[in-house]
Amino acid sequence: MDINTALHGIESKQFAAHGQIESADVKRSAEELAALFRRASEAPIREIEKLVAQLQRLRTQLENAGNRIERDIAQYTELSQQTTQLTTIISDSVNKLPDGTRRAHQPLH
Repeated sequence: MDINTALHGIESKQFAAHGQIESADVKRSAEELAALFRRASEAPIREIEKLVAQLQRLRTQLENAGNRIERDIAQYTELSQQTTQLTTIISDSVNKLPDGTRRAHQPLH
């Protein structure tokens, strides 16, 4: 084996070893960067999760308030109809009274 071939072989081995070292450095740097990114994103992720939970609670509150309002409107409608019916019954009853009875209960002028 001549000297040039031996030198070339040594250089090749050194280059391969150097490439492996660089590859390991790049891999380690990538892992460190990924870990840094995970740590940096933890706080914003927690904040987003808190906001989502708050929005879900607000949605539940709105649904409950909407249901309560619907019940209140239904009760109001029912009471209004009953009031109208009672007013009609009273009015009809007053109109059926004999003329003398109606005058006796009317205030004097």
